[in-house]
Parts: sequence; C-alpha cells; structure tokens
Amino acid sequence: MKTTTLVSAVTAAIATLALSACGSHHGHHGEPNEAPRYLRDISVVTYDGVSDDLLTGGLGASGLTAAAPVPGYADPLNPTPAELRRNAIYFNYRAIADVNPTAGYGRLYGPNVDVNGVPTTGEGKIAGTEYIAYADDGSGNQNVTVMVQIPDSFDVSNPCIITGASSGSRGVYGAIATAGEWGLKHKCAVAYTDKGTGTGLYTFEDDSVNLRTGVRAPRTTTGNNANFSPAITEAERAAFAAAYPGRIASKHAHSQQNPEKDWGTHVLQSVEFAYYALNEKFGEPGRDGKGHRVRFTPRNTITIGSSVSNGGAAALLAAEQDRKGLITGLAVSEPQIQPKDTTSYSVRQNGTPVTGQGKLLIDYSTYAALYQPCIAATAATSGRCTALVAKGLLVGADLVAQQLDARARLRAYGWLAESDPLQATYSPINVLVAVTYTFAYGRFAPTDKVCGFTFGPVDTAGLPTTFTAAQKAASFATQNGIIGTPIYEDSVGGARSYAAGVSPSTNLADQSLDGFLCLRALATGIDPVNGNALTGTLAAQSKRVRDGAAEVVANGKLNGKPAIIVHGRSDTLMVVNFTSRAYLGLNAAAEGSSSKLRYIEVTNGNHFDVLTNALPQYVIPLNVYLFRALDAMMAHLRSNAALPPSQVVRTTTRPDNAVPLTEANLPPIAAAPAPANAITVSGTTVDVPQ
Repeated sequence: MKTTTLVSAVTAAIATLALSACGSHHGHHGEPNEAPRYLRDISVVTYDGVSDDLLTGGLGASGLTAAAPVPGYADPLNPTPAELRRNAIYFNYRAIADVNPTAGYGRLYGPNVDVNGVPTTGEGKIAGTEYIAYADDGSGNQNVTVMVQIPDSFDVSNPCIITGASSGSRGVYGAIATAGEWGLKHKCAVAYTDKGTGTGLYTFEDDSVNLRTGVRAPRTTTGNNANFSPAITEAERAAFAAAYPGRIASKHAHSQQNPEKDWGTHVLQSVEFAYYALNEKFGEPGRDGKGHRVRFTPRNTITIGSSVSNGGAAALLAAEQDRKGLITGLAVSEPQIQPKDTTSYSVRQNGTPVTGQGKLLIDYSTYAALYQPCIAATAATSGRCTALVAKGLLVGADLVAQQLDARARLRAYGWLAESDPLQATYSPINVLVAVTYTFAYGRFAPTDKVCGFTFGPVDTAGLPTTFTAAQKAASFATQNGIIGTPIYEDSVGGARSYAAGVSPSTNLADQSLDGFLCLRALATGIDPVNGNALTGTLAAQSKRVRDGAAEVVANGKLNGKPAIIVHGRSDTLMVVNFTSRAYLGLNAAAEGSSSKLRYIEVTNGNHFDVLTNALPQYVIPLNVYLFRALDAMMAHLRSNAALPPSQVVRTTTRPDNAVPLTEANLPPIAAAPAPANAITVSGTTVDVPQ
C-alpha cells in the first residue's frame, strides 16, 4: 500500500537560484527543520516494498528484464500518476541498463543482486518514502523536479546521501538504474533531479503540457504547475500549429533557459531537499510538537555525488560550486563534462599528445553529425557521403573509401581507434545532440526553425505526422527528454525527417546535409565549406549558441573533495579525449598536489550499456565499474581506505551474446595497478598508457 500527503506550497519568500543567495537552510543540529525556500508543492508517498517500491515501481527484477512486457494502463488515454510513475521507472531503468541475462542482468547487476554482487532469489523491491517537489526561481517557469527516496533500511547511525541527477535529458527517474540502485541498496537516501531538462512534452495542436506527475493538461489551466510551458502567445501557438501540424517542443531544447548552466545548482538543491526530508522523517519533534528538529547535517552525514553522463557532469559541477560542504566525495561515470580551456594542461597516450583534448560538446557533436551518417550509410543511403565529397569535405572514389575517410577524419578530430566499430551505431544519437543543444545553448524559441529544423514525430517514410492521444498521455513515462525526431523543414519537396531530407544545395537525399552544415557553422562561427567567418543572421545566431556553450564549462576545481571518474575508452559520444581525460588535466592545473581525483578508464566500455548484448564483441557494461567506484569511495569516506590509483582496467568482451558475461570479463579496479596500466599526472601532464 501507499499513503500520500501534500505539503502546502512554500511560496512566500522564494529566493533566487544563485547558490550564493539560494536562501536554503539545511540547518544545524537541534535547530528547527525548514524546507528550502525555493521548493514548491512537496508531496510525500510511502511504498510498502510489496505492491509498489522505490527501485522497481512494484515490478521487481523480473518485471524489468528483457522478456518482461510493457506494463499496461487501465485507461491508455488517462493513465494515473501511479501508472505513469511505474512505467517511467520501467522505461528509464531499461534505457540505462542492459536487462538481458546473458549481458549480466540478474547476475552481475540488477535489483536482485545484493551489495556484495551476489544474486539473490528475490525481486529486489525496496520499501521506503519518496519526496518530490519543484525547485523554482520564483517565476514558475523553471520548475526543476527534485526527488528524495529514503529506504526503510536507511541507517540512521551511518547516514548517507547519494545524488542521482538524470542522465541525458531524462526525467527525474533517469538515474534509477545507476546511482539510485546503488544508493538504495546501501541504505542511503538518494537525491534525484531532472536538472531542468526532463520529459516536458508540449504539443502545439492542443496546447497541452505535462504536470509534475506526468498527467497531461491544457496549458491555460496549469498556472505555474507545468513541467514545461513554452513562452509563446496563443496567436503564435495557433499560427505555428496551423503551419506545422504535429510539431512539438520539449523542455531541454525549448525552455530558453539553457538549463545546463544550472545543473550543479540543481544537484546541490536536491541534496538540501534530502536533508530536509531526512530531518522530517527522523528528526525529533519541535517545540510544542510542531515540525521537527535537525538531526542530520553535512557534519554527520556522508554525501556522494554520483550518476552518469549528463548526471555525472552535474555532480562534478555541483562539487565545483559547493560552498556549504554539502558534498563529501564523488563517484561518477562517463561525465559529459566540458573543460573551460584546452591549454592549461596536456594529455598524452602512450607518450604521444592526444588530439582534440577538451573540446566542447557543441563542437564535437556537430562534427560527428556530419560524418557519422556517412559511416552508417548503405549503397541505398549513400547520399550523405556523395554530398560531402561534392562539397570538398570528404574524399574517396567509392562508398567504402569515403567511409574510411570519414572514420579517419573523426580519428584526427579526437575520437579513439576503439570508436571505429561504433561510429555508425552512434550516428542518430549525435544528430539528436547536435540539434537539441543548438536550440538549448542559443535559447531559441519553440517556433524558431534553426537551420531549418523543428521537432516532431514522423512516419516510416519520414513524413511529419502527429503523436496519438495515447502517445501524448504516456509521454512522461516513455520519452527520454529529447522528444521527437529532428524534421528538416527546408527539404526539397517539403518537410522530411532529417534522415529522409534532401538538401537544396545538392538536390540529393543526403540526410539534410545543408541543415547540419548550418549547425556546424553556428557551433564554430565559420562556414565549414568555404572557411569564411559568418555574417548577418547566422553570425548572430552563432554568437548566441557559443555564448550559451561558454556558460556551462567546468573549472576543474573540486575543492579538495575525493573523487573517482569512471569512463569507457570506447565511448563514441562523450569521447574521453574531450571529457574525462581533459578534466583530469584541468583539475591538475586547478588543484595541483591537493587534488584527490582518480580516473579509471575501462577498455570496451562505451556510453550506452544497453548495447552490451547487441554488440557483445565490442562492449561490456560500464555500470558495474560505477558501482565499484561507489564502493571504493564509500570505503574511503567511512573507513579511510585508500582510493584506488588512476588506471586503465582491461576488460574482455564476448564472441557473441550466446556466451554469458561473467566477472572474468570484468577485472576489478586494482589497488596497485601494474605499471603498464597506471595513469599518471605529473604537474599538469596526464599520461595514459596504450
């Protein structure tokens, strides 16, 4: 069973989101427990761990496995908040973890695997209490979802909090399979946030939005309770809906707030929310039986910043911005972290300087979006390669030669050889990143057609269509925050999905190359074909994009906090040369000998564990190493165990997915790595072995 309580909104004195003046109060021991002033509409739900739970949404380990069907809705057009929550957990868990048993699910990881890595016969359901609120700057437009899960097993004598900012652009359950699972199993509270991205689907034709619960409602009736409500007038909505049927907007791309610049703040807010929730649940009653007194503070509670990808970057940014000692240590995986510069440090592999260290996401994603579609092409879809050759951006007499040149160009830009077999697979992901982040950094409106692109569903022929009523109703659960397909409005013959688009300059089915050349120009300020600086409208748009990208960079100063970064060498999205290797160097430049950062680079680890069974000859599940890093960090913080040295961990893949992955494929993080595996930092020079 579950019980629900609604705490009245705290709106009288909402402070700004600037961390230095956020007006929060996590309190000192014995003081009255007060909710941070930026929180609104706190709801509290208790789950019994049988019919429903914190980790699996009541589905259990067996209900999340690859063979398990999608849970249904009693009324698909009107799913309940409880049904939407259950399905959000189902889809988010399965999007992050490979839930095939031969990939290790249920044996090496999964809800039924205990804290020692031993599989049990249980379902892994975890009873406890879930607190959810909006964090807002007072406008009602930011509405960042924050959530705290407190398991019934929470150890009040050894209190701990784990942060779980969502990966990618996902909603608040986006870290359920990563930091969430580890924290709940280890009797810690988990502080989640959707970091201002989340699954805020807006549809123009019916002017509908998601509430925090996922339920759909008309924008005009929601006040400031919508997850995302675009800043457009009714006239603008009606005109755009008529001209572009079926197009949609989403929070990350179209909020016009560049949410990434506040990711660190949102993580810190989630931690402050966790302190409030813990003290409400376990604090002694206040005077006259009113409220509670503070029991848990940063002085007596361990908080580990964690999560993966964008969530991992958010944890690092939070540690950089932490002025209150909210975060004790960090253990993150494959962070999408963007160093503020490329010159204050150097990275070498096998003694040779790497290429592309510290590139920004908008730079390398728009570059990949040019060449990866060529690598993914077949003879029937080779228009992208042909068009790149015609524009002098690729060479090769035939498709095979052109694809080899495309791989070589990516390698020369900073991708590693280990990415070669994965370039085609990653193509559609980098396309989505390139378009979404251009909109986000430039703060473009939902009605803007930047470089000819909008977003919406498409049919099998690539023609724009419309989400069905059932799809909209379920969007909170099914969408990953990058909603719909980029549609190229400028395609010859009319709007098409980017993959089916025909460029006006080539009249070829080149997967909308003109649009992606435009995105590349906005990212760099330079026309990629003629090398000239942009002028006019494109120059102004480029400045907006590049200014937005400059707002999100990291400074590398972790304020002396112990930290472990895990990253897969085969990551073809957040490439190690651009991200974690560079951040290790940036941190060395910022903190020098006081640094407590360790870097674990895992061979055959890539950005998406869900590919483990699809590409068994190339990929292992990196999440296993995040859990091991969390184990190591907790041992360090609780027992003063030595942090593992920076190192390369060399894993072994499988010949095919009929062969079960075992621990033999996944050697441990070494307490004393062999010299051939040691990653060293000398001054501001990072040396990674071959």
